[in-house]
Amino acid sequence: HMYNPTEMPEVDLNPTDRAILETLEEGRCTPSYIADKHGYSRQNVTNRLNRFVELGYVERVHTGLYEMAADPRSA
Repeated sequence: HMYNPTEMPEVDLNPTDRAILETLEEGRCTPSYIADKHGYSRQNVTNRLNRFVELGYVERVHTGLYEMAADPRSA
């Protein structure tokens, strides 16, 4: 389900976060794909993705597969 943007927590986005969000805009993807595409470590990408999942911005669709639920950049 989509979240009401007014209820979403403020989030400080670092360059890794922005790269993750840009990639998720294109569709569902894995941490490995994001990491390879942008030159980050998979662990770093996974850590940031898990944070977005906790905040409600990203959903884990399947093991290792994520999609954007709400865009924190538009908050």
